[in-house]
Amino acid sequence: MVDILIRDVDPNTVRRLKEKAALKNVPLSDIAREAIIQYVKPSKTEAWAAVDAIRAEIGKVSGDSTTGIREDRDNDEPYR
Repeated sequence: MVDILIRDVDPNTVRRLKEKAALKNVPLSDIAREAIIQYVKPSKTEAWAAVDAIRAEIGKVSGDSTTGIREDRDNDEPYR
């Protein structure tokens, strides 16, 4: 993991982050980490573009998967 040092954060922003951390009873760093993760999370448009790229690479899938799904569902072996 990488450590990130953020300088000159607005005091109001720090206060709000601390309030959120206190409400969740977690460290401030956890709240900041969540905020960064949410900020860089792909948008729906980006996610669907990635899905479309995979679909284009794989191509059309043909056949009926019903039999395989039923076999898997009805399999009562432990640790399958």
